Amino acid sequence: MGERVDMLTNENRSLAEVVQNIVENVQDILRSEVRLAKAEIGAEAQKAANAGKMLAIGIVVGLYSLGILLLGAVYALSRALPPWEAAMIVGGILAVIALILVVTGRGRLKDVHAKPVKTIRSVEENVEWLKKQTR
Repeated sequence: MGERVDMLTNENRSLAEVVQNIVENVQDILRSEVRLAKAEIGAEAQKAANAGKMLAIGIVVGLYSLGILLLGAVYALSRALPPWEAAMIVGGILAVIALILVVTGRGRLKDVHAKPVKTIRSVEENVEWLKKQTR
């Protein structure tokens, strides 16, 4: 470790040492960028999973509302009072709930970013820094 510190403070380093130092720094930067990308993609995957759950629940509730609407048509034939109206109202309410859940889930899916924006920005900054260092 002491030798490395001496090498960094020595102004008379050879070209090979300078190139080796640059390569090591670039490797460290790339490793950091990969770790950042993994963390960012993991967070976005979790958001996508949560939005997908909401969407799935909305679809299930929508299917149940369709079943109730169909059941309402059957009851319409068997009751004196217009029970089909009651079944249609219940089915309509469930359809509205399903619509709200599906729209909410879809909206949350739009918030999911497929590309790691922070990592891209960081890589661009590192490239700029590297360009300045090599001038």
